[in-house]
Amino acid sequence: MFTRVANFCRKVLNREDEAPIEVEEVRHMTIIPRDRHTISRKDISENALKVLYRLNKAGYEAYLVGGGVRDLLLGKKPKDFDVTTNATPEQMRKLFRNCRLVGRRFRLAHVMFGPEVIEVATFRGHHQAEEEPEDRNNSQRGQNGMLLRDNIFGSIEDDAQRRDLTINSLYYSVADFTVRDYVGGLNDLQQGIIRMIGDPETRYREDPVRMLRVVRFAAKLDMRVAEETAEPIPRLATLLQDIPPARLFEETLKLLQAGYGYSTYLQLREYQLFQPLFPIITRYFTEQGDSPMERMVIQVLKNTDSRIHNQMRVNPAFLFAAMFWYPQLEVAQKIAQESGLAYYDAFALAMNDVLDEACRALAIPKRITTLVRDIWQLQLRLSRRHGKRAWKLMEHPKFRASYDLLALRAEVENNQELLRLTTWWSEFQVAAPPQQKTMLNTLGDDPVPRRRTRRPRKRTPGAAPRRDGNSNA
Repeated sequence: MFTRVANFCRKVLNREDEAPIEVEEVRHMTIIPRDRHTISRKDISENALKVLYRLNKAGYEAYLVGGGVRDLLLGKKPKDFDVTTNATPEQMRKLFRNCRLVGRRFRLAHVMFGPEVIEVATFRGHHQAEEEPEDRNNSQRGQNGMLLRDNIFGSIEDDAQRRDLTINSLYYSVADFTVRDYVGGLNDLQQGIIRMIGDPETRYREDPVRMLRVVRFAAKLDMRVAEETAEPIPRLATLLQDIPPARLFEETLKLLQAGYGYSTYLQLREYQLFQPLFPIITRYFTEQGDSPMERMVIQVLKNTDSRIHNQMRVNPAFLFAAMFWYPQLEVAQKIAQESGLAYYDAFALAMNDVLDEACRALAIPKRITTLVRDIWQLQLRLSRRHGKRAWKLMEHPKFRASYDLLALRAEVENNQELLRLTTWWSEFQVAAPPQQKTMLNTLGDDPVPRRRTRRPRKRTPGAAPRRDGNSNA
């Protein structure tokens, strides 16, 4: 992919079949004129154009910026279009009736067009070395250097320097149809380099999520990370623990459910960023890297990528159910051994422990953890197929997801019993009712496991009678 991207950029930026681009240098800015780039208004959202034109008509500067410009230059279809302007959020609200202001850390304007939202940000300015006390409502840092609030406005030149990556700091103007580059983003796009603007360590301390963005774009665009951008990441990876878990959950979905989850996972491991996101999983990693749990993580990410590239739906509940399955098994076995509880009861307690710990790092919503529990509990029931159980299981809303997890387990473990069970369910789902009945009748050689009945514990002589909810004492 990198070769394809690089060749495309050379054609766009250098026009190999024509004369080299003649660019205009203005105040350390590179201007690419309309006839030297491939961005066309027909490829830009109609609603984004409305916002840009209205801002220009009202006398404000306004540019398409960020990933939208980057993707258009790469010949890709942007998933969204962001706008930046010198109009303040309050001025935006007066100009657009369908506008609402969001964000506390970064004040943004969202212009609503039905399901499409055009995000508009005011040009960011530089922070002063020592801010006045009365300015703390506009900008505020934590003791570790993290930006807690950032509403300092400036010029477009300041804004370009304040963005995170050079390839995301490209501006497209509908006023003259030019592309503007203040930080060398066009060259990095051509060379396939992910580079942080400014001092990387300072920028990571301002917002540790930038480390995840570096990895995400490197995997998504198949680009390499500049050495000075990559060097501080392993040292500063623990700063992610200071990020609210709800924000990390959203970032994790972008990392693992964008169609490049497997390559992203490899880079997360390389830069030691996986542990802050999934501490309970990394606890069970082996030096050899070939445990069933690690194979499960790799395989479910590859399968997720394949589904996305084939325009198929993906569910984060299934992804988390697969990724946390083996930690769940480990905890359940430990509880059963230490407490003497029946395995089903230990399994239920382990679900609570594993999901609670997972949610401390990533605030996984309850609607998702509820589905994860359903998928896990069905794993214990899939082997019990006698009578009407098989048909009832197939009626469960999460049966298909549970079956897929069973198939994954069989694949990564190469377990013959799981493989036979997976094959049986594969055939049963597509069989006609008479054939299904025959399949159930031939299960006689595979008896249903008998449920354990609890026997009362023997009381030691002289011991006081046990008091509990079922006691008459």
